[in-house]
Amino acid sequence: IGLRSGFCADQSCSSTPDSAVHVFMNIALCSSCWKRKGPAQIYVPINVTILALIIAILQYLAQKCSVADHWFPADLQQRARVSEYLSWQHLNLRLHCSKVTMLRVGIDFMLTLPRPGRPTKLSNRGIRSLDLLEEKFLQNKQFIIGSKISLADLVAIVEMMRPLAVGVDVFKDRPKLLAWRDRVKKELGEKLFDQAHEAVLNPSDMQQKMPNNSEMQKFKSALSRYFR
Repeated sequence: IGLRSGFCADQSCSSTPDSAVHVFMNIALCSSCWKRKGPAQIYVPINVTILALIIAILQYLAQKCSVADHWFPADLQQRARVSEYLSWQHLNLRLHCSKVTMLRVGIDFMLTLPRPGRPTKLSNRGIRSLDLLEEKFLQNKQFIIGSKISLADLVAIVEMMRPLAVGVDVFKDRPKLLAWRDRVKKELGEKLFDQAHEAVLNPSDMQQKMPNNSEMQKFKSALSRYFR
């Protein structure tokens, strides 16, 4: 498998999907899947097949590399529960967590203009997505599919960390989700968890890394017209 942007196992990532792959690469690193290459010691795949979608990459890694079964269980019922969450999250939790962050960070950085009415919390649909995560997927279990962590938990947590970068705490007044987050962090390892979210939780660094070229100026101009 070829990853779309060439991840290094020791790097932090600037987007939440990349954070999920970054974490799972560290979990799944094994000689049958990866080899070190170049002066930066980037891990590159063996027997390359190009995949660009994050969920497909995670599922491939879980099945190709020697990771514990609970990440993407062989049991059909358990695997179906992981797949159910991964299918649901695109237009629900991921969409709404991304939206509030993009409006508070991405567009502000592009336009560098103050605008009133910027969101300070998730939309009503975003709040409903959190309710569904609690009531339908998590319920009273330790993790989304039961007593062990899975790809569903990993994908969920990286999306929910994103709004924290703009002061929107999706865990506030939700003790069940807060306790679940702590369990996920412990399972992944605090050092790896913090490293994966370092860039996501420091959005001020993004502005310095954005290219200041003609294409970016065209994009800023188009975005400015949209908000007038």
